[in-house]
Parts: sequence; structure tokens; C-alpha cells
Amino acid sequence: MGSRMRQAMDDDLEESHEINVTPFIDVILVLLIIFMVAAPLATVDVNVDLPGSTATPVPRPETSLFLTLRADLTLAIGNDSVPRPAFAATLDSRTKGDKQTRIFLRADKAVAYGDLMEAMNLLRGAGYLKVALVGLETAPADAAAPVPGATAAP
Repeated sequence: MGSRMRQAMDDDLEESHEINVTPFIDVILVLLIIFMVAAPLATVDVNVDLPGSTATPVPRPETSLFLTLRADLTLAIGNDSVPRPAFAATLDSRTKGDKQTRIFLRADKAVAYGDLMEAMNLLRGAGYLKVALVGLETAPADAAAPVPGATAAP
């Protein structure tokens, strides 16, 4: 930023109509550094053992198509085992080519998360994007607890 020498030696000071942006740039750089340091801290890398769902069950449609991933990682559509190479063709024949059919995916408890994702990738690769995960219904934790102030009947 350039400066100008005063030509006149009188005591009157001229008004400067230029905005000094140096403090503004300093503040922006400090904020940038703060966000660069804080952004990696915002991601959480914690191992989690996910609990069962206590959500109210959704009613099943009249014609539901279940894809089952067994503990030995074999796939079954309905009750019929399906080899992975013939998976897409078998699924298309069962849905009559309707890619909007909701597929209910259920997996054995012993199946690893990565293997479940592979099954979902097979569905996505076959063009089926409407996937519902099936789980066991469990009672909410507070339903089993006695209500305070309630007495048991004799």
C-alpha cells in the first residue's frame, strides 16, 4: 500500500478515503487457521457396537422380496439359493425387470459389515436402489422397567 507525502506544511491533516484492509486480512487468516485445525477434530473415529432397533415396525407390502445373506456368505432370494454370478439375472426374473421394487435385505448376525456392504453393492450394480434392512424387533428399554409409583396387583 503506497503512501503519499504531504506537500503542504500546514497543520491541517487531510482525510484519507482509503480503507485499510490489513486488519481484515489478518482476521480472515486467523479464522482460516482455526478452521483448519478444528476440522480434523470434528470427525469421530470411534468403534461402535450398534444396538437393535426399537422403532415401530412398518407394515409389510403384499408382495415382498427378501434377499438373505447367510453366515456362510451365500445369498438367497426368497427361499432359493442364488450363486453370485447369476444374482442380477435371477433378481430381474423375480421382479419382472421392475427396478423400483423394494428389496428387503436381511443378514445373519455373524455377517461382517463389509460383507453386508458387498451384498448392497450387488443390489446397486443390478440397478435396485430401494433397499430396506430387516432386523429383529426388540422391546424398548423403558417398557420393561416398572412405572414409578405403580403397585403390583395381589
